[in-house]
Amino acid sequence: MRDRIDQIVQNLNKTIVGKEDPIRLVLVALLSGGHVLLEDVPGVGKTLLAKSLARCIDGKFQRVQCTPDLLPSDVTGTNIWNPSSGAFQFMPGPVFANILLTDEINRATPRTQSALLEVMAEHQVTLDGVSRPVPDPFFVIATQNPVEYQGTFPLPEAQMDRFALSLSLGYPTAAEELKMLHNLGQPVKPADLQPCITLDEMHSLQQQCQQVKVEESVQQYMINLVRATRVHEDVALGVSPRGTVALYRAVQALAFLEDRNYTLPDDVKALAIPVLAHRVIASGGHKSEPIIAQLLDTVAVP
Repeated sequence: MRDRIDQIVQNLNKTIVGKEDPIRLVLVALLSGGHVLLEDVPGVGKTLLAKSLARCIDGKFQRVQCTPDLLPSDVTGTNIWNPSSGAFQFMPGPVFANILLTDEINRATPRTQSALLEVMAEHQVTLDGVSRPVPDPFFVIATQNPVEYQGTFPLPEAQMDRFALSLSLGYPTAAEELKMLHNLGQPVKPADLQPCITLDEMHSLQQQCQQVKVEESVQQYMINLVRATRVHEDVALGVSPRGTVALYRAVQALAFLEDRNYTLPDDVKALAIPVLAHRVIASGGHKSEPIIAQLLDTVAVP
């Protein structure tokens, strides 16, 4: 299984140049059973990353381009009348996929955004009183532009809390951008990648991650960090218990990626900002990332 993960990373590096750390964090979100929010400017490879990952795990990929006129049924699916059978027939929406890319999610209206709440948390869609499970594994990669706010609808706290990690790919370095231009001569497209793991094996990996041991001292360290966000003077809303669970699962997944069956406080430090910062609402014009960084310096490490 470790070899399969290494093959996934190697495959992704063929299409995505110089993004080892973001790729690792995306894999952490996938292995932990969560979802990931990519807050970045257009054109840095977010869609390419999602397509490549779907190809690597031989999963079904669907994309939703969020716009203000997008309806909930455009995401979840709808019942239509079938004259031949004389009954309504369910037409599944794009959420019935293994990897769902919701591009520019904050351009969808709150009503459409809320259509993702149930499926992200419970991996099912309920329509007209009937609940239908989505494929397993189910992984949402959402994107939004952190710079442009015109015509957007900020994600509510409940929606942000559904994402295990939030991160940015960032601009490439000069050397990476030059390598990207060199690769244009022989481009590698996501369709050119060979699947290196099956969906059943990916599900097995997610279960194995949950068996990684977390010592009580490391658990207490996570609790202390989370509770510190709730009493910080510059925080209006601290991390929820769902955030505590997300940090726990993410730490297990990171240890698994590092080829360990146990976790370390350094794992918590490495994931604190991507897992916790987007769940914190800072007050007084402060930013959440520096607050988490400050807590990492002040909360005692076991």
